[in-house]
Amino acid sequence: MTAATSAPTVEGSAPVGTDYDVVVVGGGIAGLSAALSARENGATVALLERATAEETGGNTRYTEAYLRMKTVDEPSDGLAETLVDDFMGHPDPGITADSALDWSRRSPLLRSHHVVDLDYVTTFEDNAGPTLRWLEQHGIRFGQLPTLFLTVSTTRMAPVGGGLALVETLGAKARALGVDFHFETTARSLVLDDSGTVTGIEAVGPTGRRRTFSGSVVLASGGYQGNAELMARYHGELGMLCRPVARGGNYNKGEGLEMAMAVGAATAGNFSLFHAEPVDPRSGDPEAAIMAFTYGILVNVHGERFVDEARGPIDAWYERTTRDIQRQPRGMAWMILDAHGQAIPNIRTAIRTDEAPVKGATLAELAGRIDIDPATLEATVAAYNAGCPDGDWDPTRPDGLATDGVEPPKSNWAKPIDSGPFIAYPIMCANVFTFGGLKVDASSRVVDRDGRAIPGLYAAGEMTGLYYSNYTGSTSVLRGATFGRIAGEGAAAQSPSVAAPRDAEGSS
Repeated sequence: MTAATSAPTVEGSAPVGTDYDVVVVGGGIAGLSAALSARENGATVALLERATAEETGGNTRYTEAYLRMKTVDEPSDGLAETLVDDFMGHPDPGITADSALDWSRRSPLLRSHHVVDLDYVTTFEDNAGPTLRWLEQHGIRFGQLPTLFLTVSTTRMAPVGGGLALVETLGAKARALGVDFHFETTARSLVLDDSGTVTGIEAVGPTGRRRTFSGSVVLASGGYQGNAELMARYHGELGMLCRPVARGGNYNKGEGLEMAMAVGAATAGNFSLFHAEPVDPRSGDPEAAIMAFTYGILVNVHGERFVDEARGPIDAWYERTTRDIQRQPRGMAWMILDAHGQAIPNIRTAIRTDEAPVKGATLAELAGRIDIDPATLEATVAAYNAGCPDGDWDPTRPDGLATDGVEPPKSNWAKPIDSGPFIAYPIMCANVFTFGGLKVDASSRVVDRDGRAIPGLYAAGEMTGLYYSNYTGSTSVLRGATFGRIAGEGAAAQSPSVAAPRDAEGSS
């Protein structure tokens, strides 16, 4: 094994260049999994993290880290099918017809195509359970923990302690095993040799001094939701009508994507969308989610309904509804609940903001307090109420109580808004992570635009493209861990100092 040059994480005394077997960019679940995996496979490892040690972990640090699993060993039903059935546009069937062939037999056009690799999805499903067992060996515990959804479409688990437990436990384990952490250090560009192999990273530390970290590279630095210029480039004027869902997302500025694309990396996923979540714009809390609008109505800043608030279980539909909110004037809406909605058992579970609702004894009073014309709001509610049917209202499941003769309709939980006092919460669109990312194969190798794996370059987590029209809920942390582990092992195997002893052992 090549010994890493002794280099403290304090920039002032660091050498200009440092040799490692593997260099990981990013300290969230994907990066930590990659660093641990590479170290366990015999590599010397550096982990570069833009944030301070106190804020390391990116989005992972702030998420509850729900996992689309039935048990620790078994993914939820339909995981692979849901990912593959996500609408990917209308790709040429002459190109995608060979998707079932082995990687080496596929055309270069297919290998570099933006649609999801079927082998990747299969590998994800097959390795999700073993990855959770691997995390258990490193001190992570899992359980069937409560979610913020009062109605659900799938099963979920979560790590005890959420994403913060993942960051702190795995970070401590990685340090104990000898991974070198370099905080306040931002990767700027890839280093390639004359053969096109990635051999390291150019980075900038806290003093602004540039240095080179040599080794195979795993990019795990998230998307670009913290970069206003890239948000405007890919999302136009709607880019201003959202913000990262948590503080960690502000560190995700897209350098990993840019440096890989600069050396010819192909892309996958949908660069025109991101994972959207409805949050209270007044709150500074991470994921200040408002997930109770299925039981009331949504109106825009003009006091008008604009969307079917209850097309199905909230966990399956909130993202699409949030995008509808983003397209409204000022990118905002108000959720209005009457006394019946407020009395739903556990309703506060679905309202995570630390800010109090706006209250009014009457609709007119409420309208005045949220700066909406009272007559308009009263007319909107009256039209909605007139279309609500009689029937048993069941907030625990989609009940089929749908409006009649109202535009837009409401497909479930259509109950009149007629009992004061009334409350309202503002909702805006939060950007959890961006959908567009790098194209990788089932081994987490980054693929170039000619369908070849770029030697020495791997990627994992939210910076790799997988989602297109709708986020498959509770899969982001799960795939970050799964493919981070795969990428770390693959990157370690690229190092001659790691591979040589294995080769000798195999031939003895």
